[in-house]
Amino acid sequence: MKLVKGQTALSEEEMEGLLIPTITTREELDEFEQLNIQKAVEWYLIGRKFKIDKILTEDFIIGVHKRMLSDVWAWAGQFRHSEKTIGISWHQVPIRLRQLLDDCKFWIENKTYSDEEIAIRFKHELVAIHLFPNGNGRHSRLMGDIVMRHVFKKPRFTWGHKNLVDKSEVRETYIKALKKADNGDFKDLIAFAQS
Repeated sequence: MKLVKGQTALSEEEMEGLLIPTITTREELDEFEQLNIQKAVEWYLIGRKFKIDKILTEDFIIGVHKRMLSDVWAWAGQFRHSEKTIGISWHQVPIRLRQLLDDCKFWIENKTYSDEEIAIRFKHELVAIHLFPNGNGRHSRLMGDIVMRHVFKKPRFTWGHKNLVDKSEVRETYIKALKKADNGDFKDLIAFAQS
């Protein structure tokens, strides 16, 4: 691994599927990914309308990930085919996603939780499943925002008004809230999403 002054070099494994050969550091990768993601945020949250029966489908969820990262990664929008330190077995990803989509439809139809809690539970479970090789946190946050905007006709979440990819105190607060949600307590994650 080659180190560039002040930057973390990408390993060969990390570069697999990278579409921009001039990217060599984590910082450059983050910058290109963020540009791609910003275009996706604008596509899904500004000026377009999506209905619940479109949003809560496997195709839509895959499409969001693809739009978020397809300028950077060849595998964007493809379910992972390897085990990760978090998430379920990769063989179970499509099955668990279908279960989540059914659960979310039920929560919405039956007003099982508040609008905010439904969006956060949906986002949280997407991360827990860990659908894709990378970008799951950012994808799940955008999906939570899409549910808020298009299903509940409410403003998107603010997620602490910070970049949650970079290590920071705000990211630590977010991680702690995620861990509490892992145990069924969504209060702090909802509060963080609205902060």
